[in-house]
Amino acid sequence: MKVGIMGAGTIAIKMANTINKMEDVTCYAIASRSLEKAEAFKAEYGFEVAYGSYEELAKDENVDLIYIATPHSEHHKNAIMAMNYGRNILCEKAFAVNAKEAREMIEVAREKKVYLAEAIWTRYMPYREIVEQLIKEDKIGEIISVSGNLGYSLMNIERNVRPELAGGALLDIGVYPINFASIFLGNDIESVVSTCVKMETGVDETNAIILKYKSGQLAVLSSTFRGGSDQQGIIYGTKGYIIVRELNNPVGVEIYNNQGELIEKVPLPKKISGYEYEVIEAARAIKEGRLECPQAPHDITIKIMELMDSIRKEWGIKYPFE
Repeated sequence: MKVGIMGAGTIAIKMANTINKMEDVTCYAIASRSLEKAEAFKAEYGFEVAYGSYEELAKDENVDLIYIATPHSEHHKNAIMAMNYGRNILCEKAFAVNAKEAREMIEVAREKKVYLAEAIWTRYMPYREIVEQLIKEDKIGEIISVSGNLGYSLMNIERNVRPELAGGALLDIGVYPINFASIFLGNDIESVVSTCVKMETGVDETNAIILKYKSGQLAVLSSTFRGGSDQQGIIYGTKGYIIVRELNNPVGVEIYNNQGELIEKVPLPKKISGYEYEVIEAARAIKEGRLECPQAPHDITIKIMELMDSIRKEWGIKYPFE
């Protein structure tokens, strides 16, 4: 499978390094708004073709899959443009800025009969099936609640603080705790309570979210750009709890009893970076002629965007282009 990457920033570098270590997938084309930058990226990471515009990449019929690694604010425009040329798309999180954009992207994918999925890598990683199996085996009993937090010192990164680029902690890293809750508790939410601390630019720098499910279960989630956190995802049950170390890139799974005693450390498979799983699934889906994947189906992507829309509305955060 020949992969084209749209955008030549930090995430694009990580994806290129991952693909270069995979079998049956190749780094074919890189596109930047600067041809000079694309040529340098091509030389350093072993691409065959470099383009100085995103549309040139979209027009290239040799590309089997385009990975979109541009800022959140550009995902909708970039994805629709590429899909209109018949390209399959793996779009970096957050999938879009809001649910309206997400629906429009999915409509085009269905109209053009191309693959489209959000590159929310934790939904594709093996840890997910491992933890789901532990829950099925009644290791921690009935699930009561889930917690998840993610924190990094990222306020010096321009795209994170600028409202015109759809900045803020929620869309950039808060999406991980939200997806963690979605994976293990589902999406049948009864009520939401949330709050945030805003930057001078008007986007959120720190937030806290409580989701109450119709099942009676709770999710307590938080994210911040101001500093680091333990970055744990925890699933609490009537018999004990499961800790997932590093919520957005799991490195370990541990089972504890109700007395807080470690019962078992569950090994996770070795990985290249973690990005490979979303690429493998895209290749499989494209080969089978599917337009979406079970790990990140379109309807769940829309539900999570709708949830983040409602949270931002409560906070009074609206991007200038919305």
